[in-house]
Amino acid sequence: MSRRIPEEKIEEIRKSIDIVDVISEYVSLKKQGRNFIGLCPFHGEKTPSFSVSPDKQLFHCFGCGAGGNVFSFLMDSEGISFIESVGKIASKLNIDLPELEQITEATEEKNDTLKYWYGGHEIAAKLFHHILTVSEEGKGAREYLRKRGFTKEVIDRFQIGYAPNSWDFLTNFLEKRKFPIEEMVACGLLSIREFDQKPFDRFRDRIMFPIWNKSGDIIAFGGRVLNEGNPKYLNSPESTVFNKSETLYYYHKARQNIRKKNEVVLFEGYVDVISAWRAGIENGVATLGTALTETQTKLLRRTSDNIILCYDSDNAGQNATLKNAAMLEAAGMKVRIGKLPDGFDPDDYIQKNGPERFNQDIIGQSLTLMAFKFQYYRRGRNLQDEGQKLDYIQQILTEISKLTRAVERDHYLRQLADEFSISLEALKQEQIQIFKGRKSKEKRENKAPSESSKFIKAQKKLLSAYENAERILLAHMLQKENVATQVQELVGGTFNIDEYQAIAAHLYSYYSEGNMPNPSAFIERLEDETLKRITTELAMMTINEDMSEQELNDYIRKIQQYPKKLEIEQLKLKRVQLEEAKEYKQAAAIGMEIIKMEQELKKA
Repeated sequence: MSRRIPEEKIEEIRKSIDIVDVISEYVSLKKQGRNFIGLCPFHGEKTPSFSVSPDKQLFHCFGCGAGGNVFSFLMDSEGISFIESVGKIASKLNIDLPELEQITEATEEKNDTLKYWYGGHEIAAKLFHHILTVSEEGKGAREYLRKRGFTKEVIDRFQIGYAPNSWDFLTNFLEKRKFPIEEMVACGLLSIREFDQKPFDRFRDRIMFPIWNKSGDIIAFGGRVLNEGNPKYLNSPESTVFNKSETLYYYHKARQNIRKKNEVVLFEGYVDVISAWRAGIENGVATLGTALTETQTKLLRRTSDNIILCYDSDNAGQNATLKNAAMLEAAGMKVRIGKLPDGFDPDDYIQKNGPERFNQDIIGQSLTLMAFKFQYYRRGRNLQDEGQKLDYIQQILTEISKLTRAVERDHYLRQLADEFSISLEALKQEQIQIFKGRKSKEKRENKAPSESSKFIKAQKKLLSAYENAERILLAHMLQKENVATQVQELVGGTFNIDEYQAIAAHLYSYYSEGNMPNPSAFIERLEDETLKRITTELAMMTINEDMSEQELNDYIRKIQQYPKKLEIEQLKLKRVQLEEAKEYKQAAAIGMEIIKMEQELKKA
């Protein structure tokens, strides 16, 4: 890990920030005893297992094992480096950090490629915006956008531009400003002709929409054709900086409003986000297409507990709504659906009915996911037909059986009973049978448990005496130097579990350098991620702060005795093997040795 920022400066920053304040910007926390708890932002869960300790300045999830200090949290949440996390907190505290500027300059010098890529996109965005807003060439595009309700405020806020109908307009512009053409091709701003290998403008006669990463850098463009041409929408190709599966359009600006409202509105594309912003929806973001990925789901889950999906009303949009809603719900989000009338997408609806109606009628009256399913499974069915009606009822009962809350199940069963004049008791019985059938099928399939469930089960297993002793001693050693000194004298490096042995060795070194007990600072020194996770878990343990000498010695004795107990077990196995081989004399000798060793253990 780089230590080009002085350790004392890092310590000053660490001591000046409260981890609870930082994590509260990402996770809704509630006070519970001395700690704060909430839903883990790193894996989907419905019951809080994420704990933050203001005393120890640490966080730990008892579900997935994530843990660390304030720097670790920012690194995991934002996908940034240690140096960047230090800089982010220093900026929040208004602490001057000239060392960071030097590091940044050095990094930029080493990374000319990305500098050109970001710079090329930034200058292209300014050029396209200038052409759209003030030039004669952009007049047609300006008129088109004005008719679609795009005001100057909207155009400026989203940096919308226009790429003229030219094969070399941007190419010549970039060449004059000494941008390496091969890099401009690699990042997707330009293309290469196959027959003569000459560069040309990728985007021509298109309204240009910059696409940002979560840090606010322009990494790509979406271009909508102005006149005739295919495709209607053209995105930049994927590159080192632009990955559609990891990008949410306008997330860098919407994030603050999402956290403020604890709600995000998810659209299919950038035009819908822009149109919705005109309707006062400032917490909207979009995938670049209907497919929602696990990476995007995690990003959304880290930002809010609640989401409204507002996709096109066509088949593709509604199918994507159902699929993506399931993924978001599994991640622990409360999902609602902004249902549009047939034939509309969000932008079309706003054009025809106005921003206020969209905000009030579509977003303001969004459906629960179950209410959406009632409508979704009707599509293409003739409910006047007896067979199709029964199929529909069976499908809805299947969905109701997946609901975890009894009140919800009862509500929707009554709704179904009222609509089709069916006995509520009959529907309940059928729903229970469906539920039992699904559980039975899952049991037969014997599905492999997820990694997180494996972790939870491992955590809940009954620990052996020596392992429990090693854990408790390390937890005390993290809090008190005198305990670490005593353990070092009596146990040294003879911890029986390799990871615990390594943590103990690091602790001995940490205290020998004159450092005071500080779990957060100690964890920062560990480079191995497994050791960091285990140490965080140990530091978050609830322990008896006033450990007696007798208790300390008892734990040490359990650690020291384990190798001897292991040796006795091996000798017992050897004795059995000798007896089976009818080597009774040798077996008897080993038996006497076992008795002697067991007596010594009792005396110890």
